[in-house]
Amino acid sequence: MLLAIGAVADVRLARIFSDHAVLQQRKPVPVWGTAEPGEKVTVEFRGQKVSTVTGDDGEWRVTLKPMPAGGPFQMTVRGNNTIVLDDVLVGEVWICSGQSNMEWPVALSNNAEQEIAQANYPQIRLFMVPKAVSDRPLKDLNGGAWQTCTPETVRNFSAVGYFFARELHRTLKVPVGMIQSAWGGTPAESWTSKPTLMANPSLRYLLENWRRAEANYPQALENYQKQLAEWEKAAAQARAEGKPEPKKPDPPQNPRTNPWKPSGLFNAMIAPVVPYAIQGAIWYQGESNAGRAYEYRTLFPAMIQDWREAWAQGDFPFLFVQLANFMAVKPEPSESAWAELREAQTMTLALPKTGMAVAIDIGDANDIHPRNKQDVGKRLALNALAIAYGKKVVYSGPIYERMKREGNTIRLYFKHVDGGLTTPNGEPLKGFAIAGEDRRFVWAEARIEGNTVVVSSPQVSEPVAVRYAWADNPVCNLYNRAGLPASPFRTDDWPGVTQGRR
Repeated sequence: MLLAIGAVADVRLARIFSDHAVLQQRKPVPVWGTAEPGEKVTVEFRGQKVSTVTGDDGEWRVTLKPMPAGGPFQMTVRGNNTIVLDDVLVGEVWICSGQSNMEWPVALSNNAEQEIAQANYPQIRLFMVPKAVSDRPLKDLNGGAWQTCTPETVRNFSAVGYFFARELHRTLKVPVGMIQSAWGGTPAESWTSKPTLMANPSLRYLLENWRRAEANYPQALENYQKQLAEWEKAAAQARAEGKPEPKKPDPPQNPRTNPWKPSGLFNAMIAPVVPYAIQGAIWYQGESNAGRAYEYRTLFPAMIQDWREAWAQGDFPFLFVQLANFMAVKPEPSESAWAELREAQTMTLALPKTGMAVAIDIGDANDIHPRNKQDVGKRLALNALAIAYGKKVVYSGPIYERMKREGNTIRLYFKHVDGGLTTPNGEPLKGFAIAGEDRRFVWAEARIEGNTVVVSSPQVSEPVAVRYAWADNPVCNLYNRAGLPASPFRTDDWPGVTQGRR
């Protein structure tokens, strides 16, 4: 980036614009920044020349007309000074966001060294949004720059983001830019704007609880100082007597800088990227909300609509990963918060232009961070090809549609049976449970009949409900012939373990 120094307040671009950037093809492209109030700013790119006058607030914005993919090009921004961005491409731009499974780097994924060594893609570009928390929406990021995808730059980048970008780039043969904005262990309310949380009566309490925590923090700090002084005395005495020291008290976390702060990450890590033109977003999150899965039925769609309103690009594609299998396998059918969170994710497909990558077969019982991020990226890319790009590809595994009771059996019907229902190597179906009016589930026999599954058990003569893969870590094996796994589901709506939980 070249900067010619001016005498007055320099024209500046928002940080999301830098050398090696990718701009979204075939959509209007906003370009914005700051300058002296009243200063004329002119942006030149690919034969377009657009000017504006900086507002009284020191902010300016122009919009480039839609362009086809291509590059590299130069962008020139002139005011009292001149900025030149080099090596700018036009192609497909996606946000990749969520918690640790989206943040999880290529370096810690399956086959990492080989994947890294082969990651020379001059037309894939990567931008990592710096981690930050804020009370109010920030105008700009505090760092970050676009980088060309190389073994050096891909190593610490989101594995899901990279493998998704690689699939799109290979298929669409255009530049792809990925903007990573993720933070491990964070809940969806941190990524949702304050007005959206305030507008929803069932979510407002999240902000109110946090306000209380902030008000109580000085007292908590004072209590900690007292505990620490007492501990220091006790520790000195223990050392003098040759005994082990007592456990040191933990300091309270400052609610103002805690990434769990509702709206805190939206304010600092999403708002400053808006309105950068994008094709869509991919999202891997939910583990931190599993204890409040029923609430997620409201929170998650609210967050998606929140982002769509912020960008003002209409219903851009929003594609997400359903929680993978994790934790110990249970011997009998039982309740599960993670199953309820997966159900909340599936329900969110009711929103337009949403897609879900099921990962119920590629998790790890002992690790909340499964290393197979390649298949996650591929399955998200299939959703993108179908939903964002209109390609005729099978992008979803079977999704439960309806049931019909037939004597002592229940017949299940599915969407997305493309090519037919199947199991790996034709093995018997696993993962189905059935219950009567007593709501006690037992493992069931299940068989594929055409595009339906028929479920029964000699223990349940009058069945009313079926569940499939309803567990933290289910043993399950229903697929379609495209090799995509069926989403876990239940036919009942009986109260779950997370209902009413806050």
